[in-house]
Amino acid sequence: MATWSSRGLRGSTLEEMINRTNEKYREGKLALIQKIPTPITPISIDKTTRHIRLAYFEQKSTVDYIGSVQGIPVCFDAKECNTDTFPMQNIHKHQFNFMTEFEQQGGITFLILYFSHRNLFYYLKYSKLKEFYERMDQGGRKSFRLNELTEDYVIHPKGGILVPYLDSIRQDLEEREEKS
Repeated sequence: MATWSSRGLRGSTLEEMINRTNEKYREGKLALIQKIPTPITPISIDKTTRHIRLAYFEQKSTVDYIGSVQGIPVCFDAKECNTDTFPMQNIHKHQFNFMTEFEQQGGITFLILYFSHRNLFYYLKYSKLKEFYERMDQGGRKSFRLNELTEDYVIHPKGGILVPYLDSIRQDLEEREEKS
């Protein structure tokens, strides 16, 4: 069984906070966002507890969350980091490709990063993620630092919502509109 410090539960606190945020958004009819489960195939099940002891992933996952915000298609992934440096290897190529295709279809994609050692949530918009990905692909840094991010997209808990990312989506959309 996985323990709190194992890789298997890494990020579960962040996902629980986002799940609660999404419930509040749904209740307020502001957004309908769902957690996408990663499909697994059990190999070994404990017959007394009926817990899965060993399993493998059926396919590569795309993103953690997908849905709609006021009619706008949205998908995002949640990532946790316990230092000021975020390794790009935590965003798999197939995830980045899915996000790119989602953007090409008129959707909004982003990452919610949680810098746990600072208790800081950050909305990493797709254009910035793309910039970091391209830098890595061209032989540059394979990570980015917190100080490379602007304070404009820091997410501050408010109004009983743990990770209120809708304001960041609105800001992202406004910036996109200004550029076009």
